[in-house]
Amino acid sequence: MTRIHILHILNKAPGHPRSAECRHALKPGDALLLTESAVLAIATSGDHEASIPVYALAPDVVARGLGQCAGEAILVDFPAMVDLTVQAQNVISW
Repeated sequence: MTRIHILHILNKAPGHPRSAECRHALKPGDALLLTESAVLAIATSGDHEASIPVYALAPDVVARGLGQCAGEAILVDFPAMVDLTVQAQNVISW
């Protein structure tokens, strides 16, 4: 199992100041999980460090009319979200 240094869970839309703060805080070894309105960022992907894995909560992607479009993000369900938190040494919710 690959360890994640910090799992950043972001629920703010791309234009929200906290979204920008979260993206600036990402470091190698971290991962980003997009939930709620933050999944809208998958439509404008490419503004993050390529070495940072990006996950998106699939039910939130579907609820916002994005279908199964994930862009560069890996779609995860709730059990996989829990697995990500278990893999992380630390979790920060933004």
